[in-house]
Amino acid sequence: MFDVNKCLGDAEEQMELAIIHLEDEYAHIRAGKANVRILDDIRVDSYGTMVALDNVAALSTPDVRTIAIRPWDRNMLKVIEKAIINSSVGIMPTNNGEIIRLAIPPLTEERRRELVRQSGKANENTKISIRNARRDSMEYLKRALKDGLSEDAKKDAEDKLQKLHDKYIKKSDELFAEKEKEIMTI
Repeated sequence: MFDVNKCLGDAEEQMELAIIHLEDEYAHIRAGKANVRILDDIRVDSYGTMVALDNVAALSTPDVRTIAIRPWDRNMLKVIEKAIINSSVGIMPTNNGEIIRLAIPPLTEERRRELVRQSGKANENTKISIRNARRDSMEYLKRALKDGLSEDAKKDAEDKLQKLHDKYIKKSDELFAEKEKEIMTI
């Protein structure tokens, strides 16, 4: 027997995962403000093992334009500095012997527009994922109709699926508008 609620639940889960992925992508887009999440992808060699930067140092933002990295072991200063230089962060670290500082440069107008375009592409990819989840569930419902699902139950499920789709598309657009405002604010 076909379970309509399971079908809708699976579709909603896929849509929610698409939104979570979008939020994660937006957290890694540098908007001219200090955010320790831009360092999430950096791995450092700690005694022969590659570990995340936040496993070997305390990360903080003392002000809007600075990220401070305080290693728990002073011997890690050069290793952390090298990892940052070799990463895609694009910021040159400064080291005072105890703390590594990253000064976040202000964004140019051209760079802001580029980041908005990048955010828009991420938003569009999320919408595609949401639409694909809806499409897959619609096909599943069509197959279930052949397996004995009633026409009314299929129609009700399709309506619920469309409402879920609309809800997550709206959420995606709201996240994009929020990120665009953050990027364009000087």
